[in-house]
Amino acid sequence: MVDTARVQIGRVRLKPGVPRAMGNASWSMPYGSSLSSPFAYSADSLTSAELGDWLPMVRGPDTEVNYYRDRRVGRSRDLERNDGWARGGITRVLDNAIGSLFRLIVQPDWRALQRVAPQCDEVWAEEFAEVAASEWRLWADDAARWADAARKLSLVQMFRLQLRHKLIDGDSLAALLWSPETVGEGAARLATTVQMIDPDRLSNPYEAPDTHNMRGGVEINDRGAPIAYHIRRAHQNDMFDADLSMIWDRVERETPWGRPVVVHDHDSDRIAQHRGIGVLTPVLDRMKMLSRYDGAEIAQALLQTSIGTFITSPYDPEQMRMAMESDGGRDELSFYQGLREAAPGVNINGVKIPSLVTGEQVTFAPARHPSVNFEAFEHAMLRGVAASIGCTAEDITNDYSKANYSSLRASMLGAWRTMLRRRSDFSIGTATPIWGAVLEELIDRKMVPMPRRAPSFMAMRAAYMRCRWIGPGRGWVDPVKERQGAVLGMDAGFDTLENVAGEMSGADWRDVLDQRKREVVAFTERGLK
Repeated sequence: MVDTARVQIGRVRLKPGVPRAMGNASWSMPYGSSLSSPFAYSADSLTSAELGDWLPMVRGPDTEVNYYRDRRVGRSRDLERNDGWARGGITRVLDNAIGSLFRLIVQPDWRALQRVAPQCDEVWAEEFAEVAASEWRLWADDAARWADAARKLSLVQMFRLQLRHKLIDGDSLAALLWSPETVGEGAARLATTVQMIDPDRLSNPYEAPDTHNMRGGVEINDRGAPIAYHIRRAHQNDMFDADLSMIWDRVERETPWGRPVVVHDHDSDRIAQHRGIGVLTPVLDRMKMLSRYDGAEIAQALLQTSIGTFITSPYDPEQMRMAMESDGGRDELSFYQGLREAAPGVNINGVKIPSLVTGEQVTFAPARHPSVNFEAFEHAMLRGVAASIGCTAEDITNDYSKANYSSLRASMLGAWRTMLRRRSDFSIGTATPIWGAVLEELIDRKMVPMPRRAPSFMAMRAAYMRCRWIGPGRGWVDPVKERQGAVLGMDAGFDTLENVAGEMSGADWRDVLDQRKREVVAFTERGLK
């Protein structure tokens, strides 16, 4: 038995849509195929009703993303600005991933450091973590906003804005500036500052097309690694900075010793992709249609619920026409109109109720709802939108009337896994590089405890920078059941207080224990159990 059969075919009449190359003198038919279908997979068919006219092009990753980026981003922003469902979905993701408190938990890899410096033990690591985290909070939460180069936002607010750009535009972009002139008493505590940059400003100089080493403003080497970023000095549509918008600065990715200068974060769907796409991109057309459908439904509902009032006259329409055409009839019509004008009206609380001539009646049009299936259809559409954004349909609609405990918990756990992955990606791409730059300055200025003969920061950067980020807690569907399960997990050794406090409450377990200790002391001092 052979795997392929060699079939000799002369001049054959091709079906519509079959490439002319299929008419060559010979071709190989895979084993198991039939003469009526030369394709091994039905997805390869060019003649089926479903696939015959579906011929998408195979493009490179940067070609797919960069060529129509401005159009796609403009549509995503317009939808998020003007559509409540889109804005609500983005807001839910931001609230769950970053929220109002995005906490840094410093966890240096003391075991790796101990192999180089024996003094880097667990006791040192605990002290180092507490001091470094405290210095980080002093810098990030400074009321004077020195962490922000524009001095407008705290670091948590900057993180939330950066993630917002990443969700809608596909990219978040920032530069780490070194500003020693701002350090001093009553001024900045550290020289490191973060300059947020609109991703639109990242583009090829003079809007030139992509080349081998230039992809959407990202300069890459032959291995595809970014080495520099080309950033406009102003947005291309800032009319008051039109001259600056045509000047590009080449900013290297990092300093010669490895300190990050540009922090560019995006999700990648393909290998060798250097710009990102927003989460609304796959559902832009559906959400636009849903927005139009909402408007049409509201307009129709307003039209149908308007109270239509009709005055019915006893005069026959044909007789009225004849009366208007004849000279004698005009007197009769004038007499009738005179009666209508002379009919007195009654005012009730400022509302005029007209009196009708004898024989006339008032008829009201009934109000009808235009579509009884509108709510179900809208909910089905929003489920697809929620799946694309990475949250539940209940999160977008705030409607939990059709959910029970089991279904709500299952959907919440699925969305929570997506949220954790999104939070982790943002931490790796944006938050941790900024933390590394701050930690480098803290170590260089001897603001954290370091043992003798400890390795330099750049020599063991990954070990010093090791950390985790805690965002808002997951919350509960049934607090009693879930807290009982958490206690059982800790008692059985399957879970830790650190995980439970972080995931369920968004708290640091050290802060929880310290607060509990203060409460126990306060109870004891007051003679309470």
